[in-house]
Amino acid sequence: MFQSVFQRHWNPYVVLIVAGLLSALYFGLTSTVWAVTGEFTRLGGEILQVFGVDVSGWEYYQMVKLDGSTWTRPDGWIVWGMFIGALMMVLLSNSFKVRLPQQKRRYVQGFVGGIIAGFGARLALGCNLAAFFTGVPQFSFHSWIFIVATGIGTFFGAKLTKMRWWKGKPSLARGAGKPSVAKTRVIQPYVGGAIALVYLGFVVYLFSTGQKLLGLGALFGLAFGVLIERGQICFTSAFRDLFLVGRSLMTKAIIIGMAASSLTTFIVISVYGLTPITQIAALSTLVGGVLFGLGIVMASGCETGMMYRLMEGQVLFLPVFAGNVIGATVLAYGWDNLGIYDVLVQGGDKINLIATLGPAGAILSTLVMLGVLYALTVYRERSYHRNFELKRGVA
Repeated sequence: MFQSVFQRHWNPYVVLIVAGLLSALYFGLTSTVWAVTGEFTRLGGEILQVFGVDVSGWEYYQMVKLDGSTWTRPDGWIVWGMFIGALMMVLLSNSFKVRLPQQKRRYVQGFVGGIIAGFGARLALGCNLAAFFTGVPQFSFHSWIFIVATGIGTFFGAKLTKMRWWKGKPSLARGAGKPSVAKTRVIQPYVGGAIALVYLGFVVYLFSTGQKLLGLGALFGLAFGVLIERGQICFTSAFRDLFLVGRSLMTKAIIIGMAASSLTTFIVISVYGLTPITQIAALSTLVGGVLFGLGIVMASGCETGMMYRLMEGQVLFLPVFAGNVIGATVLAYGWDNLGIYDVLVQGGDKINLIATLGPAGAILSTLVMLGVLYALTVYRERSYHRNFELKRGVA
């Protein structure tokens, strides 16, 4: 049982369905959604304040509510809980190892990609979570614009990363005469177990002291971190692998997870009378989605992929994380100071499918659009493999 839970990665279909159900439950309990880049933006604002920069007058920070600190916000504990949950599972599976990229240029590429992705995500008011995986189940029309735009950006990002000047010269290493014997890192599971006990104790403390929202953020963040690491959930690979090698497993799993979350969220909204979270659908959504798709491919990981890979010891994703925070902060500055809102956002509107089409129309149209997306994914997979077989036959 230990081996099946900790030594093998979990089925992405199961993981994403569970994540979708948990995100709907989290919305029902808190009236907020599973998201990360909004907190990255606030974190950037806090860092600026440490250096004496007054960000209180920036309209973007007024909109995303830069109150308190990252330790006193439920969204903050969603993020840190995800990091801790991912690290805990990495250690329990005995798989933490410091890994350096073979080429130093990857640090620069990852950093720049992180900046572009962070900027694009906050321009679109959400990343692969709030504007995608948890945005669609909120029936916010801006999520569908973001999905199409991210696909476009990822397509061009995949083309970019295939270019020789991007990849650089291959690094060759002399092979060892004998296969190396892996050292057993027996200490890791114990450290992972200790972290789990301490963190769960902290969650109990939050609930026992009446800090319910912080406790829920910390608890659900931990669960999401466990899921993304065990399922190796990365939206970058979902798009990129579909374009490059016709691999569709992650893409199909994400779609199924969104369908499960949409049905559950619809029930939560209907039963408890909650107001779905709707973001502005505007030119900014399209531009931000394209930049986000391009950036995550350049960085080799979206926000979720970056988080668990960093916890695995992949040093490349440290500059990716820093780039995300910087890009989101630059957008917060440019929102009103550089006229981004006036040019790209002002003409938009908040469109929710429930208000526009009615409850039945909203859930039906969402499931139909997800079905179309699934069918296009299968078509792309089959056409790629068909073309590959034809090329191999000609060769």
